[in-house]
Amino acid sequence: MLRPSGSAGRPDWNLERQANRRGYTRVAGIDEAGRGCLFGPVFAAAVILDPAEPLPGLDDSKRVRPSRRDQLDARIRETSVAFSVQALDAASIDLLNILQAARLAMKRAAESLEPAPDFLLIDAVSVETGFAQCSVIKGDRKSRSIAAASILAKVARDRCMLAWDSLYPQYGLRSNKGYAAPAHLAAIREHGCTPQHRKSFGPVARFAALDPRIPFSG
Repeated sequence: MLRPSGSAGRPDWNLERQANRRGYTRVAGIDEAGRGCLFGPVFAAAVILDPAEPLPGLDDSKRVRPSRRDQLDARIRETSVAFSVQALDAASIDLLNILQAARLAMKRAAESLEPAPDFLLIDAVSVETGFAQCSVIKGDRKSRSIAAASILAKVARDRCMLAWDSLYPQYGLRSNKGYAAPAHLAAIREHGCTPQHRKSFGPVARFAALDPRIPFSG
């Protein structure tokens, strides 16, 4: 078992170096984006970083401004030893449940890396795979590899939401990114749900089931 630092400050190389000292040479970080959304796929990314390549400002994607996330996304893709981004759609999420869908997307991301990893650092969960692994709570704030994966997953999902916004502009996906913002819930109440909404999620099921002719009081 690897020992993360006691705080969740800026991500560093501590966990990767511990894995290296145990003989692992291709350590992949894995994270997901979109577990709490009402709309669209859940995304997962796996990254094997090159420690010799600087990535200034690398951090948990939620703590990086969008323009910097885009820059980091490009840099990670250019310089990493390997990366993969995978997604599972809303229908799969409804079938499997969101946790299992996220874990499956993570598994697919890890198993599609080339060259293959020999150790996985995973944010908060474990995955069913033959690779040695370590689950790290708040891993995107402790491991640079997991932080890089969080950037790739977040950027890919945000770009997906922008694409869907052009088809479903009434839901405000450009701004709310599929989360349960009041305007998004109101749009579900007024227009119903789309095939991309997660119908197993309570707010979607509750609002979509209402008769749109009945005034909504909150």
